[in-house]
Amino acid sequence: MPANLDPDAALMLRVRQGDAAAFTLLVDKYKQPVINLAYRTLRDQTEAEDLAQNVFLQVYKSADRYKATAKFTTWLFTITRNLCLNEIRRRTRHPAESLDQTWNESEDQPMHQVEDKAAASPPEQLLQGELEEKIMEAISSLPENQRTALLLCRQEDLSYDDMAEILDCSLSATKSLIHRARETLKSKLKPYLQTGAWKQEK
Repeated sequence: MPANLDPDAALMLRVRQGDAAAFTLLVDKYKQPVINLAYRTLRDQTEAEDLAQNVFLQVYKSADRYKATAKFTTWLFTITRNLCLNEIRRRTRHPAESLDQTWNESEDQPMHQVEDKAAASPPEQLLQGELEEKIMEAISSLPENQRTALLLCRQEDLSYDDMAEILDCSLSATKSLIHRARETLKSKLKPYLQTGAWKQEK
């Protein structure tokens, strides 16, 4: 085994050899990041958790074919992105199961952001939650490639090269997607931040 092998890839090679403990370590480490990416894409906590289970099921089933030719996270988030796209396509075919129900289902803060709630007063918590909702609404309106590129940026251990591989595009195209996504978000959120009024562009 190469000395400079990605530690997570090394764990995955152990999974390939039937090491259940190694698989558990990978699930424990990456379950929440996978849920985060799925939630930000689908805006449904239950579906994000279900999709994460499917991601790791696919990881386990693919173990015998796994080759450590790239970072484990690149492979993992590629699987996650593909399953998210499948879910989006399914929703397109079945529009009655829409995204619009998400924000009416629960008043709880979504799991994708860890906050020091003890440090915030109730009004501040309310404003934080409202702003997060508007950010998520703006992100969800982005074209799929821009949205995924922006969400992948929030995964701290992914380089631009990793993101380009997940998105299946060039490095320059990846940087362009991220730049365009950020500029679009700024333009969508600016009126809200200035006035508190939310106006989605058509």
